[in-house]
Formats: sequence, C-alpha cells, structure tokens
Amino acid sequence: MSKQVRVRFAPSPTGPLHIGGVRTALFNYLFAKKHGGVFYLRIEDTDQNRYVEGAEEYIIEALNWCGIPFDEGVGKEGKFGPYRQSERKEIYKQYALNLIENGWAYYAFDTPEALDTLRATAEAEGKTFIYNHAIRETMETSLKLSAEETQQRIENGEHYVIRFKTPVNETLHLKDIIRGDIKFETNLLDDKVLFKSDGMPTYHLANIVDDHLMETSHVIRGEEWLPSLPLHELLYRAFGWEAPQFAHLPLILKPVGNGKLSKRDGDKLGFPVFPLEWKNTDGTVSSGYREKGFLPEAVINFLALLGWNSGTDQELFTLDELVQLFDLERVHKAGAKFDPEKNKWFNHQYFTRQPNDVVAQQFNHTLVERGINKPIDYVTDAVALVKERASFASELWDLADFFFVAPTAYDEKPAKNWKPETAEVMERLIGVLENITDFSSQNVESIVKAWMEENEIGMGKVMQPLRLSLVGAVKGPHLFDITTLIGKAETISRIQKAIATL
Repeated sequence: MSKQVRVRFAPSPTGPLHIGGVRTALFNYLFAKKHGGVFYLRIEDTDQNRYVEGAEEYIIEALNWCGIPFDEGVGKEGKFGPYRQSERKEIYKQYALNLIENGWAYYAFDTPEALDTLRATAEAEGKTFIYNHAIRETMETSLKLSAEETQQRIENGEHYVIRFKTPVNETLHLKDIIRGDIKFETNLLDDKVLFKSDGMPTYHLANIVDDHLMETSHVIRGEEWLPSLPLHELLYRAFGWEAPQFAHLPLILKPVGNGKLSKRDGDKLGFPVFPLEWKNTDGTVSSGYREKGFLPEAVINFLALLGWNSGTDQELFTLDELVQLFDLERVHKAGAKFDPEKNKWFNHQYFTRQPNDVVAQQFNHTLVERGINKPIDYVTDAVALVKERASFASELWDLADFFFVAPTAYDEKPAKNWKPETAEVMERLIGVLENITDFSSQNVESIVKAWMEENEIGMGKVMQPLRLSLVGAVKGPHLFDITTLIGKAETISRIQKAIATL
C-alpha cells in the first residue's frame, strides 16, 4: 500500500460496547497489524444529549480485556489529537463555512415546527418527506435569501443549521472493498445537516474532517453506515480531499429469527452481548463475557469467524495467526448468525487448553468462597481430572465437589441398586484397601480387580457401589484416580458411611 495504513475505531459513548462493536474494532485491529499500520481510538461524542457517564472508560477497558488495545487515542495521545470530538469542536466550523463559500452547503433557518408540518403533510399524502434539491430553493435558506438577509438572521441569533447541497441528476459509482461496485442516485439523497448554530457538528461533518486530519487510510465499519457512504464520498469531493478506502462489515444477526443481534436476544436466550458487565441507570445489570467466565482469546476467535473465514477448515486461531491470515476480501457480504452454543464451544476449547495450575487458581476462588482451604497442589490435581468436561471455571464445582466434600446424599436411582449383599461386598473391599500401602491409582486398580477376579465378583457389584460411596452419584473421572487423590483414609471412611446410610 502506498501510504501508511491508519484505521480507527470510533464509537459513541452512549452506553456499553455491543459485541458487534467489538468485532468492528477487532477487524480494524487485525487489518492494521497485518499491514504494519496504526489502530487508533476516536471518541465521537458530538451528541452530548446521549452521552453516558462511564461509557468511554468502559470502551477502553473492553478493548484492553479483549487483547486488542489501540495504538493511539484517548489517554495515548499522538500527533493527531485530541481524540475526543467534543474537544475538537472549534475545528469543525471553519470546514462548514468552507463548504458554504464553495457552494457545497447552505444555511437553513427552518423551525422544527415548520419541518414537522411538512412531514405530517407528506405522511398524510402517503409520501416520505425528503429535504433535498426538490424543495431547498423554497425553504427558509440562504439559497433564496440575499447574503445580507442571511447574515442579519445569523447576527439576530436565529437558530440555523448548515446543510450539504447534494448534486442533482448524478449517478455515483462507488467502491467498497467487501461489496464491490455500488451505485447511488443523488436525486434520492437528502441534504444532511452538517453543523448547528450551537457550535456542534453532526456526525457526518465531524467524521469526515477527523478521518482526513487523522490521515485515516481505510474506514472499516458496520453495514448500518452504508447509506452514509454517498454523502461521505461527496464531502471528500467537496473538500478536494482524497477519500479513504471503505469496507462495510456484515451485520451480526439474531440466533433465532431475523434482524440484528440485540441485548434483548441475549436476555431472552441467556447469553451476554457485551464484553464486560454493565450497570444500567435503573439499577439492573447487563451481563458481560468477562464476568460470565469467557476467556478473551475465545471471544476474539469466535468474533473473527463471524463474517470472515480463512479459506481453510481451521477454527482455532491465535491472535497472531488471525493477523497473518486476515484479509478484508474474505469478509462476507451476508450477515452472520450469532450461535451461542458455538460461542461456548470456543470457550471450551480455550478453557481446556489452559495449564492445570492456571485453572486451579481460578477454581480456588470458588473454594475459598465456600470456606474450603486445600493446598493448591491438591486443587491442581483435582482440576486435571475434570477440566476436560468443563467450559467455564464456574462449572468445576459441580464436576469436582466430591474431591473436597464427602457426599451427604446419594442419587436415588443407583442407590436403589444397593442390595443387602452390597454392604457385605463393600466391607470385604475395605479389608482389601486397608492392606494396600502404595495407594497410587494404577496399583489400587490392579489389586482390587485381581481380588474381584479371584473371588468371582462381578464388576457391577463393586464399581458402581464404590463410585456411589465416593461421589454420591454415578459420575466423575476414573474411579481409582478419585481414590488416589482423596487418599486411603477418606476412601474407607466414605465407604463406611455409605454402608451405614444405604
């Protein structure tokens, strides 16, 4: 590429960062790193009415947790700062005035009430009101007022906006890296508001000016911004600037039904749609991937494959591998359905690949909360036996509780198979176990099975009652791995308790 790749993630701080926004940030990050470029964060807070306290900090923390930190931006100031649009508002007016001077924009003094009346009239006639070339010459604008009248109204303090003057009778042939050639008819576009008399720009003006001044080479954003593409391209033309290359990512779709994935879908089906937990103003809490026990590597791997593929059957990728393989031309045009079960599958893959001692540290928090204090080596050994069955650290207690607490109840169905003669067999088994000095799994199994064979005792008469005695249920890892870890004394104690209870 002829110039340095500079891409941005430019969210508005209006609430928690949606998982779709995380994917947009991820694709920008991967593209930047693939091409040795810069990934920067710009906070687009021109709409101060929708600003939410704490949202900006949340966005930064979320990117850091996901392992895709920005290179420059808020808190990492570079030569293109400041990176909050609210701190750049003095910049935008001169560009809006420049458009007026060059015939690309005009002042509009229409009141909200007048516009509401026009909308209502159009609606009553079954039409859609569009503020464009067809009516702009008839409205309260500088296009029909003299320069003196226009200036006088501004000096009188009348509220106004500056609107873009969209060209007439033109077909725009635009390129999108993902979608290819796209056509837009300018006569179908409205004259968007670019600047307001309160001194604040709208999204469209601030976005284009900042992308130019911050030397953005590629704009990689969600499909919902595709309708803005013709205006943005026209703004670049109006300013005489070279436009960046555009790529519009497909939507992340609901798991069930049609439409874009929303918080409501997550609430309904029980999965998070935000990277981190978020406390809402009404006191409710929206769950986050981090707090649900998802690993950031799993979240990133899952998101990368929502709308992109590597061209291979490989599903598990490190971040470095994603960087090397990522290509915008392999991003799909069609929306990608969000699959909560596949999401969990990815976490299972990453969770089980963690070292046992790392998982043990996570699990130990659960044990401490339950008042259980065991040596970390013991916890690590227990984790090693059950980890493959878990997808989250929160599932380990149900899988491994018997390593830490003797059963106080026994599953009803297998307990019904406990016959009077079962107690006699278990008493004899205790005698065998008491005489074993090497209580390693392999040795205990070898001796017990030899005793069963010698006394012609069937497997079912020993193995199921023994597991029920130790675990309280017919579940768990290899039976003799359990006896070895809990030890001889505890094994015998649990068998004696089962005999007395059952």
